[in-house]
Amino acid sequence: MSLALVGFLSIIAVLVLIMTKKLSPMLTLIAVPIIACILVGEGAQMGEFITDGLKSVASTGVMFIFAVLFFGIMGDNGCFGRIVDKVLQVIGKDPLKIAIGTLVITMCTHLDGSGATTFLITVPALLPIYDKIGMDRRNLATIIAMGAGTMNILPWGGPTIRAATALEVSLTELYNPMIIPQICGLIACLVFTIMIGRAEKKRLSDSLHQVVIEDKVLSEEEQALLRPNLFWFNLVLIIVTIVALVKGVLPPAGCFMVATLIAMLINYPNGDLQRKLVDTHAEAAMMMASTLFAAGVFTGIMKGSGMLEAMAQGLVFILPTSLASHLALALGITSMPLSLAFDPDSFYYGVLPVLAATGEAAGISALAMGRAAICGQITVGFPISPLTPSTFLLTGLSGVDLGEHQKHSFLYLWGVSLVVVVTAVIMQVIPL
Repeated sequence: MSLALVGFLSIIAVLVLIMTKKLSPMLTLIAVPIIACILVGEGAQMGEFITDGLKSVASTGVMFIFAVLFFGIMGDNGCFGRIVDKVLQVIGKDPLKIAIGTLVITMCTHLDGSGATTFLITVPALLPIYDKIGMDRRNLATIIAMGAGTMNILPWGGPTIRAATALEVSLTELYNPMIIPQICGLIACLVFTIMIGRAEKKRLSDSLHQVVIEDKVLSEEEQALLRPNLFWFNLVLIIVTIVALVKGVLPPAGCFMVATLIAMLINYPNGDLQRKLVDTHAEAAMMMASTLFAAGVFTGIMKGSGMLEAMAQGLVFILPTSLASHLALALGITSMPLSLAFDPDSFYYGVLPVLAATGEAAGISALAMGRAAICGQITVGFPISPLTPSTFLLTGLSGVDLGEHQKHSFLYLWGVSLVVVVTAVIMQVIPL
């Protein structure tokens, strides 16, 4: 069977199975590529493809495990609880303010261009607030996805750098005309966030006061784990860990390994208690890590078997000739949904150069094609793509099913992407 055809069918199968919950994301990401690999006659090489895919996500998987343990310990010792109480005293119990605050925090934390760092900082800090207020966790994931995705257009973000490199154009020439479209995209994020916040405020109007004023009743076991005398130590440890993560003092996995070690030794020096706490958080940690490793299997087989490359070539081949003169606009409109089908390297180094060559034959510059691509492809669209590891970090930390997250966030993210495209067209940054 055709590599491209099997590749596209595999992507569709993964999306359908995950969104309809016919199969868990972990099993889907393992089963579909294995079947596809056999169908294209590459079964003998499957082991090599799987190994390469696992290697590509190994360090991220280790980071997932120790991040869950670390933040779990910070929840057990009561540090997050006190932080949440202080934050609620400042912003009150208004879901609208909390939603806007979520977007602003996300935009600030994504200034470094790292989705993993953004999600590791924002989700653990904000999730307890959403839970205490009674806000929908899906909205937390959606707002963070909008903020991080739109900020990912920044010139030091992976997609924009890849686009400039693949097209052999100046990074400043590529990005600078996109500053205003990106700002308009962030305004669209704010508008959608206000809509979400108002809807939550209306939904919780009857129970909001009661939810907030009632303190959580802790069991004797939970009270025994609290360490109020170590609050400032634990707060400093969280801050130092985040700074080390952003500054790259150690690899992300190393940061959380060291932080977990210190947190355990200082808060819970008893060996038996340490083992008990690890067991308590093991389920969440392994669920996240296993799904990530399954995603590694998926990308490893899709890349190694040549299906992604064939999909890129096939996509260009099936484009109608009449579309050539409007190729940049078409790419901009579909750039966000394309995040569900292509990982960043395959798209920017495989698909985009071919599309750019096709566009140039129709009088469209490579710069215009690159700008159209970064309107959504693994920028606005990366937080829902099953081909980016950080997506699983966002859904895992927020406790939202991947399919639910995709269904809840898709239209918001596409809406933001289309605002960026329309603004770019009005400014004649992307030709009609």
